[in-house]
Amino acid sequence: MGARSGPRLIATAGSDQKCALALEAGAAHAINYRREDFAARVREITGGQGVKVVYDSVGLDTFEGSLNSLAPFGLLVSFGNASGFAPPVPLGHLAAKGSLYVTRPTLFTHLATREATQAMADDLFARVLAGDIKIRAEQRYALNQIQQAHRDLEARSTVGSGVLLV
Repeated sequence: MGARSGPRLIATAGSDQKCALALEAGAAHAINYRREDFAARVREITGGQGVKVVYDSVGLDTFEGSLNSLAPFGLLVSFGNASGFAPPVPLGHLAAKGSLYVTRPTLFTHLATREATQAMADDLFARVLAGDIKIRAEQRYALNQIQQAHRDLEARSTVGSGVLLV
């Protein structure tokens, strides 16, 4: 989707397998943040400029690097905490790093009305049907493996989507 919609996407992930998946999905670059200082690599890729927006689903392990990847007036969208909650950020810290913006959206705010939910679902399914978004079910679990599925999710050892078979 990213390559077609204009922006050059730089992905970060915690494993080489997840980086490969990001590249396959259209990212221009993929950086394994467990092996490399991704903020420094983002600066290198952007000629020292940084990026306009970072979407961070990881939280604690990547939050500071995400801030350090931003260009002046950049926006950090912190929407997950897979590695733990992001730390509190003093407002002066955002000023010193280039007048940055940070937001923490929640799914339920976006799903507040049936109409908004339906519009988002319609958009998603239209993109899937058009081939812009590919849904990959990398893990399959039988119903009696539900505990293992939860352990795998909590351990962040899954890649892509998982399917529970009943």
